[in-house]
Amino acid sequence: MKMDSDLLHSPAVGLTEEEEADMNDWKLPLAFMKKRHSEKIEGSKALAQSWRMKDRMKTVSVALVLCLNVGVDPPDVVKTSPCARLECWIDPLSMSPQKALETIGANLQKQYENWQPRARYKQSLDPTVDEVKKLCTSLRRNAKEERVLFHYNGHGVPRPTVNGEIWVFNKNYTQYIPLSIYDLQTWMGSPSIFVYDCSNAGIIVKSFKQFALQREQELEVAAINPSHPLAQMPLPPSMKNCIQLAACEASELLPMNPDLPADLFTSCLTTPIKIALRWFCMQKSAKLVPGVTLDLIEKIPGRLNDRRTPLGELNWIFTAITDTIAWNVLPRDLFQKLFRQDLLVASLFRNFLLAERIMRSYNCTPVSSPRLPPTYMHAMWQAWDLAVDICLSQLPTIIEEGTAFRHSPFFAEQLTAFQVWLTMGVENRNPPEQLPIVLQVLLSQVHRLRALDLLGRFLDLGPWAVSLALSVGIFPYVLKLLQSSARELRPLLVFIWAKILAVDSSCQADLVKDNGHKYFLSVLADSYMPAEHRTMAVFILAVIVNSYNTGQEACLQGNLIANCLEQLSDPHPLLRQWVAICLGRIWQNFEPARWCGVRDSAHEKLYTLLSDPIPEVRCAAVFALGTFVGNSAERTDHSTTIDHNVAMMLAQLINDGSPVVRKELVVALSHLVVQYESNFCTVALQFIEEEKNYTVPSPANTAEPGSLTPVRDSPAIPRLRSVNSYTNIRAATTARNLNKSLQNLNLNEEGVPAAFSPGNLSTSSSTSSTLGSPDNDEYILSFETIDKMRRVSSYSSLNSLIGVSFNSVYTQIWRVLLHLAADPFPEVSDLAMKVLNSIAYKATMNARPQRILDSGSLTQSAPASPTSKGTHIHQAGGSPPMPSASSSSLTNEVPKPPAREQTATRPPYTPTLGGQAPHSHQFPRTRKMFDKGPEQAGEDGDEPGGHRNYISAALQTGLCDWSAKYFAQPVMKIPEEHDLESQVRMERQWRFLRNTRVRRQSRGITQRGVSRLDDQIFINRNPGVPSVVKFHPFNTCIAVADKDSICFWDWEKGERLDYFYNGNPRYTRITAMEYLNGHDCSLLLTATDDGALRIWKNFADQKNPEMVTAWQGLSDMLPTTRGLARRVSIYLDRSKQGGAGMVVDWEQETGLLMTSGDVRVVRIWDTDREMKVQDIPTGADSCVTSLSCDSQRSLIVAGLGDGSVRVFDRRMGPNECRVMTYREHGAWVVKAHLQKETDGHIISVSVNGDVRFFEPRSPDSINVLQTVKGLTALDIHPQANLFACGSMNQFIAVYNANGDVISNIKYYDGFMGQRIGAISCLAFHPHWPHLAVGSNDYYMSIYSAEKRLR
Repeated sequence: MKMDSDLLHSPAVGLTEEEEADMNDWKLPLAFMKKRHSEKIEGSKALAQSWRMKDRMKTVSVALVLCLNVGVDPPDVVKTSPCARLECWIDPLSMSPQKALETIGANLQKQYENWQPRARYKQSLDPTVDEVKKLCTSLRRNAKEERVLFHYNGHGVPRPTVNGEIWVFNKNYTQYIPLSIYDLQTWMGSPSIFVYDCSNAGIIVKSFKQFALQREQELEVAAINPSHPLAQMPLPPSMKNCIQLAACEASELLPMNPDLPADLFTSCLTTPIKIALRWFCMQKSAKLVPGVTLDLIEKIPGRLNDRRTPLGELNWIFTAITDTIAWNVLPRDLFQKLFRQDLLVASLFRNFLLAERIMRSYNCTPVSSPRLPPTYMHAMWQAWDLAVDICLSQLPTIIEEGTAFRHSPFFAEQLTAFQVWLTMGVENRNPPEQLPIVLQVLLSQVHRLRALDLLGRFLDLGPWAVSLALSVGIFPYVLKLLQSSARELRPLLVFIWAKILAVDSSCQADLVKDNGHKYFLSVLADSYMPAEHRTMAVFILAVIVNSYNTGQEACLQGNLIANCLEQLSDPHPLLRQWVAICLGRIWQNFEPARWCGVRDSAHEKLYTLLSDPIPEVRCAAVFALGTFVGNSAERTDHSTTIDHNVAMMLAQLINDGSPVVRKELVVALSHLVVQYESNFCTVALQFIEEEKNYTVPSPANTAEPGSLTPVRDSPAIPRLRSVNSYTNIRAATTARNLNKSLQNLNLNEEGVPAAFSPGNLSTSSSTSSTLGSPDNDEYILSFETIDKMRRVSSYSSLNSLIGVSFNSVYTQIWRVLLHLAADPFPEVSDLAMKVLNSIAYKATMNARPQRILDSGSLTQSAPASPTSKGTHIHQAGGSPPMPSASSSSLTNEVPKPPAREQTATRPPYTPTLGGQAPHSHQFPRTRKMFDKGPEQAGEDGDEPGGHRNYISAALQTGLCDWSAKYFAQPVMKIPEEHDLESQVRMERQWRFLRNTRVRRQSRGITQRGVSRLDDQIFINRNPGVPSVVKFHPFNTCIAVADKDSICFWDWEKGERLDYFYNGNPRYTRITAMEYLNGHDCSLLLTATDDGALRIWKNFADQKNPEMVTAWQGLSDMLPTTRGLARRVSIYLDRSKQGGAGMVVDWEQETGLLMTSGDVRVVRIWDTDREMKVQDIPTGADSCVTSLSCDSQRSLIVAGLGDGSVRVFDRRMGPNECRVMTYREHGAWVVKAHLQKETDGHIISVSVNGDVRFFEPRSPDSINVLQTVKGLTALDIHPQANLFACGSMNQFIAVYNANGDVISNIKYYDGFMGQRIGAISCLAFHPHWPHLAVGSNDYYMSIYSAEKRLR
């Protein structure tokens, strides 16, 4: 609800600082504010998963080409003296040239083998062009599609040329021979990686790119024009997948500093730790580490791959730091390609970052392709310098005295930095730099527990965090950890995996492949595990078995079913919910699991959850039982019996209070319908026959065919406010989706809908609502027909389910579906309509198979298994035609029966479920405009081709995916409403302060006493005749209901805020309204006289009104027993007018809703559980006309149509709960009111105007007052002890507690003093002395106490 800015400034609510909100407001529970009410029940949009390596690669062959020509310097390089000489850490002049060359080659190979031991290495020392060609082509041939590395050292030949050539030798080393990069590309092919260690190496990179571009163009030309000479030649390989690393820019020479190796670039790439330590010692800052010399560095103890040794630890830290720099600086896709695809490439690029840092300090800029952003100034390098410093400072004592090595605090500090990032909870900031380090730490047992804990907290931030962690490469690490048996890791790993699978369920296959599911099975079976962790484990297992056969088999063998069944009664609701979902998924289309369930009588154990207090758990149980009967395997007698048994259990949920449960129920029953299609077709035909031969007096038959029925009796129909922003043609269409009104469109000869215009829509006749005569080509059930069937089949007592002609399970389930098709909640009825129509269509098509076959159009159907993988496959023509009822799939694709002239064609496209198209006939959601339409629809030769709606066997509600969202969202974050700083909390505080002010000010007025109440402060013409009025308790809004719509007015400003359609069927009317959560985020409850309750939100503000929930509050109020098309005007002879409709009373403190009316019970609903908690028999043979309750005393007072007033104590059993009956009134009780104080009295008033006061403990009235005769409406002000009576004789009398008339109102102010109409309803404001009055002349006026009082 928005904060009303005017209220803030109005003098009535000038809040002072010291005022505190009433504490009671904070304690009151809120109804219908759970996630299932505020969100759409659907899964989250799947994130595009870019983290999986689509093409992992290996570098399998390495060519080491060394052009050193030891002892002979090339002509174009003038060397300094002294000069850098070392190649691969060997001085070439320290031995004979040939031996030096061979030793350097062998050393280079060893250095590369540290990074990739399994590759094939081939050395080519001082080669010729032919040798290089032979080497490259043979390596490419062996490598096939994998990567080849070409390492080129050109220190003994001239620099590369601008024409794109590098130099090698002739046979007898008398000449330098150029080798074109273009040729090299041809021999090497792709994918390849090139390393160039020579001066001006950047030139090669440029030439390489130009040649690569030229190749792409040649390939294009050859592709477009096959006769082109280029196309005759062998095609040049594309060089797109090639990576290059070059030692320097095109214009730079390699550094010649004698303290450095000559192949500095190669050293950085292949021996990074060694060169990094030497370089560190050459910096000025090294003087701060005394006693460390270059000789000492050579003696550093340990092995590179042993993380416990100093050298190994430094290597590990170096890996972590370079990985982190890359992840933070590179674009994600480039990072994936260079640092995660290929082990050798990743190592070379990590070391390349070091090369950039070291070589730039000697004015050399290494170049790569693809280019990397500069990283040499990254802050993480300081952490590296510190780690080196700490390590080297220990060296002298370790080597000389043999002291123990102290491990580096690097990883612990980085985890602390990550922890700090996590505690600074800002949503939209840069991701934490340390994420790749957390990954490295998972390798170490010392920090593993802490790292997993922090990782879990990070993943908890939401799906974006999970995606980030996956893109860093966390997956293989956490998969490997599932092999660990450490108990302390269990809670953390379960949490992390739940987060991953909630975001990306495709990991199910990886888990099963690595036997990961066994880990979670053992967690689930471990009774010492807290319920939350078992819940996550069962969620993970539910993902593993979801539409994945291998997973189902693996978990079935792992005893998942027995494990789940043991935990069905766990006190933790989320665990119960997921155990049921998991069961439902393991036997979905998997027969062995179903039989295992039958053996363990799983279905009977699930029955207990059907009455669970938590709606989501009931849903999950319905889902599980639905997939249990929805298996497509052949049925034995035994399994049919089980199916029937389950179906009858499910049928009991027909009047469940939660629409989510009822939607799941329709889907579960649709599985049964698919399974026993032919039986249901028989039932459908029978019902259709019955319906044709039976006429129910219903408003639908009264309109002449094709006539326009005005929506209301009012002269001018105002534009209704669109609900859910569908559109404004609401008079005709209503809260339910407009496109459903396609039903109203006539289809012309070609089967194309006539022009889609508002004019067409608002006709209330509907072509398809008739079933038509037998020779008509099509039977499709409209709402009207279904409603009629429902009433024909003597549905009055739902619980007894009396058969039409044979009382089979199928008949009963068909009736349940008929009932659900008339559900007050649109989504439920739409689903049920789909199921019914699918069967009705099949039944009628199969009743006339000849006709179809003759016309050559066979019913196309999806493959015979209803759900091959849980999704419905559209087959354009690949499936065998199945014209008969035995086709086990209800499908979207049924060709339209041909018109007389045409040949049959398939519709141009078939929308999937819910898609909108002329061919997928969507039933209008309106209950209001259904008339029998023109009967001649099928006779002019125009085929009503659009009247079909089929279910596919994959009908789903999205419940499971929606439930899974819980695990993707933050669990540890405090919810917004509990966060004292959040806007939600501030708004709530503001509302509670406003409430306190209203209560205090109004109390001031009522305590002074109200001596007159006739100051008219509001009058306006309502769009319909007011039948119920209700003041909002705290803001200036009043709701006025007419027969089927609600109008909201701001009585202070005198303007209309909203007007929308309630969605009840034509022959019903709104008889009661209540504000729920009036003290906070208000909802409006409307009750109609067919027993339906609907709850609305977002009314009277700028948003569109939305239905939060709706359910059948009273199931036995049959509309047929009541009069039809009656006006709201109330005559004394109540019998003509039908009953009292539905009456309700709301108790905010307990969240209980009392309902009664034209029934013999008072039914109590618990809105928290959304279920019926109690039926209190009234013990009378007449209807209940008024209800009032008091939560403190657990009392309910009911006024009845026979004049009795009955008092019930709801704490007692059904037989003894009626504690008092007063029979002093001689006629219909208009109002019975129980005062809320501890010793409050009962005040009751009958049509004859006698007001009686009772003390609940004494059998006789303690006071009687006589008011006007012919009473039509009455209300009692709870604070001011006033009551107002409205009479059919067109006046209002207001009395005080002593029975004195304080005001008599007969005329409106202004309007030339027009006389008030017959009073249809009136109501006091709960706090202010305001009285709202609605009368039969459409006017609604509000009267108040004198101005000086207010």
